[in-house]
Amino acid sequence: MRVLFDEGVPWPLRRYLPGHEAWTVAYMGWNGRNNGELLSLAKDEFDVLITVDQGIPCQQNISELDVAVIVLAARTNGMNDLRPLVTELVNHLYTIKGGQIVRIDAR
Repeated sequence: MRVLFDEGVPWPLRRYLPGHEAWTVAYMGWNGRNNGELLSLAKDEFDVLITVDQGIPCQQNISELDVAVIVLAARTNGMNDLRPLVTELVNHLYTIKGGQIVRIDAR
C-alpha cells in the first residue's frame, strides 16, 4: 500500500509499517497545501493519507475520493504518544478502501 504522511505525522513512524511504501508531504513537495488540495493530489498517487488533523472528516468529503484517510488521535503528535496506535493502524491498512475515513484514538 502506498501511504502518505501528512505534515504533522512524524516520519520515523514509517519503521512500523513493514511492507508498505511511506512518503511524506514534505518529500512530495506538497507542504503548506490545504486539506482539499492535498487530498486531490494524494488520490492519484496514494492509497491512504495518515494524518493527525482531526478536522479533516468534518471539512472534506472523502467518500467521493479514491484515497482513504486514517486520523491518529493521541495526546500529542510525538512518537511516544503515536506508537501505541501502530498495531491498529497497520490492521486498518490491510482493510481500508478509498473513500473511507478511520479514526484511531489513544486509549
